[in-house]
Amino acid sequence: MAGKKGKPVSFDAMVKFFMMSYDIPTKRDVEKVMDRIDRLEDLIKRSEVTASDVVLNTVGKFKKGVGFAEIQARTGFEEKKVRNIIFRLDKLGKIKRKSRGTYIIA
Repeated sequence: MAGKKGKPVSFDAMVKFFMMSYDIPTKRDVEKVMDRIDRLEDLIKRSEVTASDVVLNTVGKFKKGVGFAEIQARTGFEEKKVRNIIFRLDKLGKIKRKSRGTYIIA
């Protein structure tokens, strides 16, 4: 007995069916996600505050100079990180050493 032949299924319809069944994202879905990621990256770049900025702002709050221990306490950074940042800021000319362990804005 020969079976009834139904309506032929197009290849596109079959692909769409499998994509929907297995939650495979389409090109449009990927583009939407990429656009959202780009917008988020732009927001992050605009509001990004570096560790060097935090140390520089901390030193700037003290007109007569601030000690290493005070910088470390106010920023909450580890000793090595603070030392590296202070060294870098000193080399860039953004801060000056008033005396040993005391720093002011240049």
